[in-house]
Amino acid sequence: MTTQPLSGKSVLITGGARRIGRGIALALAQAGADVAITYRSSQAEAVETLSEIEALGRRALSVACDVRSEVSVRAAIATAVGRLGRLDVVVNNAAVFPSSPIETLSLSEWDDTFATNARGPFLVAREALPHLRAAQGRIVNIGSLGGLHPWPAHAHYCASKAALHMLTQAMAKAWAPEVSVNCVAPGWIDMEERPDELAARFAAKTPMRRNGKVEEVAQAVLFFAAGPHFVTGQILAVDGGLGL
Repeated sequence: MTTQPLSGKSVLITGGARRIGRGIALALAQAGADVAITYRSSQAEAVETLSEIEALGRRALSVACDVRSEVSVRAAIATAVGRLGRLDVVVNNAAVFPSSPIETLSLSEWDDTFATNARGPFLVAREALPHLRAAQGRIVNIGSLGGLHPWPAHAHYCASKAALHMLTQAMAKAWAPEVSVNCVAPGWIDMEERPDELAARFAAKTPMRRNGKVEEVAQAVLFFAAGPHFVTGQILAVDGGLGL
């Protein structure tokens, strides 16, 4: 890849104000892209992330969006395209990570998790599709190792991410050859300066003997966003071998 393989391109990242979404936004901006991010409740963090993107010399905007809402998603896509002029890459990152024993899991918890983690990416991808087809663009979904391996205290989360993995492959077949669709499935990613005891336990179980970094997830996304368009329908685990 060149140092700025996304030069002249525009990307949209849902949930791009903080944590992994912020890391992806900065990595794609460093690769030359103009960046739109969505947020639901993290307006202050969105402002900070925009400043960091603009400091890289790229155009940036933030859009309030609830990915569970068809109306909200449609408005966010229209705003992003209207401001940036085109849309080449969509990264479906917005998600929730709830925890609850299966036997006490409520219907509302189940539905709320699927509304964000599965319905949200579907709505965003569907609304963005005409623009991505015109640009021979890309979709990168952020799945999870939990969508490949069961975590008993996170059954609703795991099921929603497994649904997103299958949606990735269905969209890849349906929307080829114009649009490539892939998925990055992170394992345990450290996002705190001082990881807790649980993080240390995961690091000890990981063959690479550490947890992942936000930057490593972002580089995997960059591969799908700027690498060969011929690569589609893939689920890439970024887990240091934890899932082996």
